[in-house]
Amino acid sequence: MIGMNIRFLRDKNNMSQEQLAEKLGVSRQTVAKWESGESLPDIERGLQFAMMFSVSLDALASCPLDENWQVEADPAEGSYVFGIVKVGERGQVVVPKQAREVYDIKPGDKLLVVGDSRGMAFAKMKGFPKFSFGRRG
Repeated sequence: MIGMNIRFLRDKNNMSQEQLAEKLGVSRQTVAKWESGESLPDIERGLQFAMMFSVSLDALASCPLDENWQVEADPAEGSYVFGIVKVGERGQVVVPKQAREVYDIKPGDKLLVVGDSRGMAFAKMKGFPKFSFGRRG
């Protein structure tokens, strides 16, 4: 199912196996193996692919996509998944380009780092609101 859907979405978007491979950071042969069902993409590549073509991982893996398939409206309007980032040795994180564009983040902008029991997030700073830094408020 995944292989057929990868090929369908790649063809629908007029991409060659080589173009898709370059965007995902894999070889053309790897894409060919996915499409033939010889192997499956790892979760990171599957997520990248799903985001690239605005389809859920669930649909990619379990629903046969065809010419009638269309992107459904996101139930959480304004919600995004920008991908997976790697933390550098000194704790640095590179904000994905699409996120920088959506939120108009420019070099020198300040980002507030917030967190709770579910995880952490960044928010673009506009001014300096009062916060209880480093402890729960």
